[in-house]
Amino acid sequence: MATLYIIATPIGNLGDMTYRAVETLKTLDLLACEDTRRTLKLLNHFEIRLPLISCRAQNEAVAAEKVIAALQAGKTVGYASDAGTPALSDPGAALVQRVVQAGCQVIPLPGASAFAALVSVSGGRDKSVCFEGFLSPKPGRRRARLQELLAQNSGFVLYESPFRILKLLEDLAEFDRDRYVCVGREMTKLHEEYLRGSVEELRSFLMKKNEQRGEFSVFVSGNKAH
Repeated sequence: MATLYIIATPIGNLGDMTYRAVETLKTLDLLACEDTRRTLKLLNHFEIRLPLISCRAQNEAVAAEKVIAALQAGKTVGYASDAGTPALSDPGAALVQRVVQAGCQVIPLPGASAFAALVSVSGGRDKSVCFEGFLSPKPGRRRARLQELLAQNSGFVLYESPFRILKLLEDLAEFDRDRYVCVGREMTKLHEEYLRGSVEELRSFLMKKNEQRGEFSVFVSGNKAH
């Protein structure tokens, strides 16, 4: 049966690419990817050459038709987003849905995920954790969603840019300044850093640091008595 492989790629450290993913990439006839330039760098690192097509949020439906046509022609195809596991805050869900509807097989190649990595070092003891990803940049929508998440009494994970991380912590502090959080910055990269404590403690620390660089992942515990 024609198969589409959903391939997780490193979120920073290329050493996190799995052996299975590398070996599978070598067998593909075609690789769809969120950004062909970024994926080409990854392939060059592992000395792999194969045709690429763009499949990003803006053209996912059109790209899906190209992938389905390739699969129906008997080709083996893969999909990789820029970093981490596709369809977790990245494109991929619409592609998978359309490929399945076309009667083709979809197989995951597990690997790096900022969500799973952060939860594993968070120190949180929540039985359930919600993946939220990026909140709306609009203040009203962001604050409303934060209130909903905090009221669920389960942990949740957010992604945030260096330009809005302080504003996120300010909003959280207004609702529950004592809630336990773990912030991961530049995960798996050279300057990776993990900060743990109450919302207010981390907000104060980052304000004094007066400089925020890199991408942030934020775990918020649902356990008020952490």
